Amino acid sequence: MNFPFYLAKRYLFSGSRQTAINWITWLSGIGVVLGCMSLFVVLSVFSGLRDFSLSFVQQLDPDFKATPISGKTFVITPNQENQLKQLDGLVAFSKVLEERVVFHFQEKDFIAYIKGVDSNYTLVNQMEDQIELGAWLEPNSNEAVVGYGIANKLGMGIAQANQQFQARAVKPGKGSLDVFSNAFVSVDLLPVGVYFVNDEYHNKYVFTSAMVAQELLQLKPNQFSGIEFKTNGAISQKKLEESLQKIFGNNLQLKNRNELNETLLRMLNTENLMLYLIFLLVLGLLLFTLIGTLFMMILDKQTDLNTFRSFGITLQQLQQVFMYQGVLICSIGGALGLVLGMVVVWIQWEFQPIMINDFMAYPVKFTIANIGIVLLTILSLGSLASYFASKKVSGKLLGK
Repeated sequence: MNFPFYLAKRYLFSGSRQTAINWITWLSGIGVVLGCMSLFVVLSVFSGLRDFSLSFVQQLDPDFKATPISGKTFVITPNQENQLKQLDGLVAFSKVLEERVVFHFQEKDFIAYIKGVDSNYTLVNQMEDQIELGAWLEPNSNEAVVGYGIANKLGMGIAQANQQFQARAVKPGKGSLDVFSNAFVSVDLLPVGVYFVNDEYHNKYVFTSAMVAQELLQLKPNQFSGIEFKTNGAISQKKLEESLQKIFGNNLQLKNRNELNETLLRMLNTENLMLYLIFLLVLGLLLFTLIGTLFMMILDKQTDLNTFRSFGITLQQLQQVFMYQGVLICSIGGALGLVLGMVVVWIQWEFQPIMINDFMAYPVKFTIANIGIVLLTILSLGSLASYFASKKVSGKLLGK
């Protein structure tokens, strides 16, 4: 039997002759339990929020999107469109046109993106399911589907003939104009639906038909800013890139869903890292109590240590006793903290006692990765703290 480990267990479970040291040991263990429980709960909540945020990406963004490498638009010929239709692995594709314009309604202006789409757009994503009021637009019409945030800021109604609003874009060309009003092209739009997603999305887009967007931006009928693809999973990004290169040459770049939301993913990963570092600091402070507890235990067992030393037990083995004791406290406390954390996460998932608002509970997600992160963190910090504390056992302390 490993003598240092055996002695560490005896010291931990038999306790000390001094009540104060026993209480401090218990408090140290409780601190580890609460720290691990809190870390697991917060990581689970953040995992739930992350999935909740990315769920909109899954619904509203395509599997892949092709955009021009240079310039804002490119031309799609009927022959190129027919070649796209013959690609294996494609479920659907949609030609889109995006540009930042000014929307005007009853003396109010708001800058956002107009997104002209063709009739295949709802086959590529689930945008039609996000309509809260009204309906999706009809192809080749002047109808528009407005984001909730944009409609709110412009104060517009829905599906009323007298509620038309304007989209205005700078007229293309060169040189100066004598009259400022001649600098803009405008089209009238009829709002027939309002979609609600999140603050970033429904403050960004007004959806119209591609025909209206092309008229506003003074573009040709076959001129677009991107192609969005929905696949059946059988075609890889590399294969699709090679196919697009054969059809369009080296004029387009292809991005997958994650690359399209690179900023969002970077923000979520940064928030997750900062959250972990904050709790790492909290756990580090809690483990200072573990160092103090082991110091007091060493002083309390000084007579025993001298006896073991006279029996031939090495100084290194005596240090290992308290090293193991600290690791045991962290292991047991970490396991109990994880169990309590899992219970809290299960209660929130099953009964949803904590709500963000009247309609939505805080999302949580149970993952094996979070368990691994918590265990690795507490064992690493606990081992480090125990190592420093065990160095208190020295020849000077034992008088040898």
